[in-house]
Amino acid sequence: MTKDKNSYINRELSWLQFNDRVLQEAADESVPLIERFRFLGIFSNNLDEFFKVRYATVKRIDEAGKGGKSELGMKASELLEIITQVVIKQQSTSLDILANIGEKLEKERIFIVDEKTIKKDHHDFIKDYFIQQVSPALVTIILNDLLELPVLKDISAYLAIKMELTSGKKQYALIEIPKSMDRFIVLPSAGDNSYIMILDDLLRYCMDDIFNIFNYNSITANMIKITRDGELDFDSDLSKSFIEKLSDSVKDRQIGDPVRFVYDKTIDEETLVYLMSKMGIESKDSVIPGGRYHNRRDYMGFPSLGRTDLLYDKIIPLPVKGLSIQNSIFSSISKKDYLLHTPYQTFSYVVKFLREAALDPQVKSIKITIYRLAQISHIASSLINAAKNGKKVTVVIELRARFDEQANIDYAEQMQDEGVNLLFGVPGLKVHSKICVIEREEDNSTKRYGFISTGNFNESTARIYTDFTLFTANQKILKDVNMVFNFFDTNYRIYRYKHIITSPHYTKSKLFTLIDTEIDNVKDGKPAFIKLKLNSISSYKMIDKLYEASRAGVKIQMIVRGICCLVPGVTGMSENIEVISIIDKFLEHTRMYVFCNNNDTKVYISSADWMTRNIENRVEVSCPIYQDDIKKELLDVFDICWSDNVKARVIESSQSNEYRKDNKVKVRAQFALYDYFKEKLNS
Repeated sequence: MTKDKNSYINRELSWLQFNDRVLQEAADESVPLIERFRFLGIFSNNLDEFFKVRYATVKRIDEAGKGGKSELGMKASELLEIITQVVIKQQSTSLDILANIGEKLEKERIFIVDEKTIKKDHHDFIKDYFIQQVSPALVTIILNDLLELPVLKDISAYLAIKMELTSGKKQYALIEIPKSMDRFIVLPSAGDNSYIMILDDLLRYCMDDIFNIFNYNSITANMIKITRDGELDFDSDLSKSFIEKLSDSVKDRQIGDPVRFVYDKTIDEETLVYLMSKMGIESKDSVIPGGRYHNRRDYMGFPSLGRTDLLYDKIIPLPVKGLSIQNSIFSSISKKDYLLHTPYQTFSYVVKFLREAALDPQVKSIKITIYRLAQISHIASSLINAAKNGKKVTVVIELRARFDEQANIDYAEQMQDEGVNLLFGVPGLKVHSKICVIEREEDNSTKRYGFISTGNFNESTARIYTDFTLFTANQKILKDVNMVFNFFDTNYRIYRYKHIITSPHYTKSKLFTLIDTEIDNVKDGKPAFIKLKLNSISSYKMIDKLYEASRAGVKIQMIVRGICCLVPGVTGMSENIEVISIIDKFLEHTRMYVFCNNNDTKVYISSADWMTRNIENRVEVSCPIYQDDIKKELLDVFDICWSDNVKARVIESSQSNEYRKDNKVKVRAQFALYDYFKEKLNS
């Protein structure tokens, strides 16, 4: 099939529709009030990353004069304009949502006050807070004598100051909003009333303290924010190590080319023109009028004020039936495989397994891939502990995990200092697989244990990301997984795997074979279906193959959280494909592939989405599930998610993000899954 523009949804526009689904959660009045604030923060944070990466990429294509039609489905210049218009509309919607949340908070006796509405009782507290906490952290830049602005930090927020001096002149300045401070300041309560002030407004209230050396008749303060190209550019200095080059590149990202400029739409025209000329903002940069506050990603940290009634109920992660934190993990999985599904079940099993390996005299080696670690990582400390105990510990750490590069660099240096053998992946490929192999001496022979996961080995994200982790002592699977580590060490060799599916060498061909089997079966009148749970699908090759299966009559159900370039439900192309997206309390991150295989169902969990980068440019691992009870559990999980009619949106060509509506009993998948795992414990 040729790349007809009606065959695919543009990747960038599909991503914006995903973020619109996040915005729907902020607007949903059934979502607890403070959680709605936090969804606004997620929406804003997502948008920052989108401009740093995807918008910046389209801009580079445009500036290179390539047009971009073959890659993007339209001219790059046209896409840049569409993106800007969509984002302006979404930002306007987000401001309406923000106002609505503010009104609802007041009904709950929570008041967000600004410099004009503070109570007299709070005056002394605010002034003291400014003097003691804020003033020492402020960076204030006086602009008039500067030929051009100093480089403004990427996605930092600034107050643009304009003073009308008594001399008749105008004085401009910038105040950087300190990132080191909480954006929300909880003021002393009064009776049942709670008060919160945003740091920006506290600065507005204290303008006379900041600029008391100037004589002015009037002063205004409007927020601005700039987003820069987030691409990492490496220098060619052969004397530098990879860590040094990456570290330098991360620092350079702060001064990358601007790709978005957001400003308070109430700013006066004269000040706006002055700032844009000083910053060299060009027409191709996305200039977006916004509200009074930017960097709304900070709303993810909106204070709870002890109001648990305005938050989602916290769930207590459940144990996995038959797997005990108190007893040996090795002993348990030597008998059978176990599946962990976070956050419904506790991530502590992963940490416990590595801690046990670090202490066990029979364990000789540990090999693990790391993509993103928690800020305080028990995973890292367990690996260091193992190295100190004489185990041979090999860590394949992906230093280029986007926006976590510096954290990974810091951990890499720490682990290297403690005797851990570090590998930095494969030239030209990101290591995105989530695998671990532990070798243990038993009865004069070596036995392997390990785990394969869909998500990062990260205690923090494990509380909010849904992910599968398979604990196994299946020697056939672990022999294959161990070969992946051999590939990291000698990547000029291409290994052959009997069980797992790996990128970049085999994922496309193996998945094509599995899909072809379904096509052949449906043509022969045999049962055939495909069920996929993904974060994103944008590979035209994979989409075309699914279209081929659909035209043959294979029924395909897909749950796709984010980007979906596939157009479902089109007669003669995709009428047998249905797609839904679930956005809810937790971030859907599990990846699962299911193939009917004439009722001998094949099930895989995977680190790979169906995007070109995952299939061709990364090291990924998809693991088959052989144990019947785990296979059934995964099929149950898919069916529960597929039955969601509360938080599921229907994906279609119109991209309207309509909630799925039916007359069936209401099923909210994430809540139903927790109940499912609770029931399994008692069965």
